[in-house]
Amino acid sequence: MNTDPQEAESRPLVSQIASHPFLMGLSLPHVEVLADSAMLKEFAPNELIFREGDPANRFYLIESGKVILETSKNEKTTTLIQTIGAGDVLGWSWLFPPYYWHFDARAAEATKAIFFYGTRLREQCEQDHDLGYELMKRMFNVVVARLQSTRRQLLDIRASDK
Repeated sequence: MNTDPQEAESRPLVSQIASHPFLMGLSLPHVEVLADSAMLKEFAPNELIFREGDPANRFYLIESGKVILETSKNEKTTTLIQTIGAGDVLGWSWLFPPYYWHFDARAAEATKAIFFYGTRLREQCEQDHDLGYELMKRMFNVVVARLQSTRRQLLDIRASDK
């Protein structure tokens, strides 16, 4: 019987990671690699999670709550890009150069997430190309969804200007 408290503590995290919609179907060895770079994180309402232009070195699986993605022209004017919630992934910039955030992310309400050290995972992806390919495919879907959301937002702005 294993009595290592760290391993016992990480088992529920492995299960949470494996059952999250973003990573569903990922092999158990890859889930375990992810779990080695993960921890639980909570954000208070209105808490800034990351800021556009800052170095991107992490990502999150949203377990509960809501997160607003926005961009700002200045400190007083922000544009909503998308609101995401439970089952979504937050942060793709950690995987794609130049590794800087492209939006601000702010908790719209109390939010629970699984935090991943992106820098460490990039190194793992270099060592295990199968893991890298799986994460790249999944993150690419997130990028496309964000681009489509931004496109819709621009069309809405354009339509309201007419």
